[in-house]
Amino acid sequence: MAKAPFTAEQQSVRVLKVGERVRHILSELLARGEVHDDVVSASHISVTEVRMTPDLRNATAYIKPLLGAGDDEVVHALRQNTAFLQREVAQRLGLKFAPKLRFRKDESFAEADRIEALLRDPKVARDLDDEDGAEDGAE
Repeated sequence: MAKAPFTAEQQSVRVLKVGERVRHILSELLARGEVHDDVVSASHISVTEVRMTPDLRNATAYIKPLLGAGDDEVVHALRQNTAFLQREVAQRLGLKFAPKLRFRKDESFAEADRIEALLRDPKVARDLDDEDGAEDGAE
């Protein structure tokens, strides 16, 4: 499932700052092992991005387990511990309303690998070389 982009108007500086603070708080909680779950404790988890809704009531955290841990198992474990993580984020964030957390696996790395593989394909490389040659001849 691809990330739904927000419009430029919705990406206010405040929304971005709060999202980054939530990302740092979640990263700190996971790095310190404060989540008492076997799957979460056994995995090194990177919080790659947190997207906030414009009203700051919902936060979607994109996570990537490192060292080959299963994405789906880690996301499931984080979803089971959402109440604890929301409570901790709310205490450390200090906003009027605590954002509701949602966890999703970050598929941007897989998408980047897919694009890289497409660009390395000999047919695509040949087409790119043809375009470069056409531009040089036009000058």
